[in-house]
Amino acid sequence: MTIAATQAFPGPAWDELPDVQMLETWPPAEPLAGVEVLLEAVVAVGPDELDLLPDLRLVANYGVGYDRVDVAACRARGVAVTNTPGVLDAAVADLTLALILACRRHVVESDRFVRDRRWEHGWAKPELLGRDLAGSTLGLVGFGRIGQEVARRAEAFGMRVVFHRRSGGVPLDELLRTADVVSLHVPLTPETHGLVSRERLALLRDGSLLVNTARGAIVDEGALVDELVSGRISAGLDVFAHEPRVPERLLELPNVVLAPHIASATVETRAAMTRVLVDNVLAFLSGEPLPNPVDR
Repeated sequence: MTIAATQAFPGPAWDELPDVQMLETWPPAEPLAGVEVLLEAVVAVGPDELDLLPDLRLVANYGVGYDRVDVAACRARGVAVTNTPGVLDAAVADLTLALILACRRHVVESDRFVRDRRWEHGWAKPELLGRDLAGSTLGLVGFGRIGQEVARRAEAFGMRVVFHRRSGGVPLDELLRTADVVSLHVPLTPETHGLVSRERLALLRDGSLLVNTARGAIVDEGALVDELVSGRISAGLDVFAHEPRVPERLLELPNVVLAPHIASATVETRAAMTRVLVDNVLAFLSGEPLPNPVDR
């Protein structure tokens, strides 16, 4: 059975796989007969790509989010899809808190202030005055595994936590109106695409902070850029609508902290993700039930 991969993945579990064919380009330049397992990360897998892999039986997605994989198209062709949930919750929650701290306490601006040799005397610089986390309200949009990990960390900082999810919590518009910090933790689906619209961004309180470590397209990116340019709110962004492209107007703004989709990027977490990826493949090869099947 031929296994192909769009890239190599870190960690010792990778060496447990039989020979893996490394693809030089994605999508392949020509059809590849005989490839039955595809290991991929952050690439589109839809009807056109599936046409190039006519014998494919498994798409093993590296990551918990699989919005770039057309699961319905895979299912129609008898192709199973798996992902790597659970093992990256803590890392994503850590980065969420890091972005909250960086924004609320002007960490990046302060670093630049020192590097630019603008710190000439004293320490009480009004432009670097931040806001306390303790006593502020964190609104979580989505309250699954990652959202709950964020809540535990935020509560340790003395934040009051409220949440919105499909099955309960605070109504979304109320959360946006009342929270000091809003953090997004929902998957990208047709229902959540553009969930935080221009109208909903307008509900955010003056001086509030929006953090996104989920998916860029959950927010109306153009509207978010307009709000940030106005200076009314701030943001900590690890994801963007058209990665790796980042809106040009964001690059020089002092009220936004930007990161290149690194929420799960720790040595330990990426190795654990590879472990789950490999376990899915090994189960498939041995005819056992898939540990982490994606069914929608």
